[in-house]
Amino acid sequence: MKIKEGMKAPQFILQNTEGEKVSLNQVNQDKNIVLLFFPLAFSSTCIKELCDTRDNMKFYEALDAEVIGISIDSFFTLKEFKESQNLNFTLLSDFNKEVSKDYGCLYDDFYGMVGVSKRSAFVIDREGVIQYSEVLDDASKLPDFAAIQDILEELNN
Repeated sequence: MKIKEGMKAPQFILQNTEGEKVSLNQVNQDKNIVLLFFPLAFSSTCIKELCDTRDNMKFYEALDAEVIGISIDSFFTLKEFKESQNLNFTLLSDFNKEVSKDYGCLYDDFYGMVGVSKRSAFVIDREGVIQYSEVLDDASKLPDFAAIQDILEELNN
């Protein structure tokens, strides 16, 4: 399914880096959400994307937004990745690929691997509505963070 602005965000429950279950409803109670799907932990573009996000976390916090990274890696792998990169936001494991599929951001073939998340970004407002959607077919590209920040600023005005 293709996710578009104005749609209700598909709900999910995934495991965080501690193995605890986290639901979108649980996180989305009073903040806007930035969901960042990324292909694979420890790959160079993913490190760049998530470390840039880490380094700009004060901006997201100032706009009362919570950032969540999602990949198909196991929560064990994501725990090591989060610690090694000193990431200061939640990472969730979509190991079973259900959420990536629900958000329309799953590769059929990624360098011979089936079912890897496409690099994607979604902004979900406090009411659970998608306000921004970007699914990249080219994994070497980064989301348009300026557009994401503009949307977050609009949501706070």
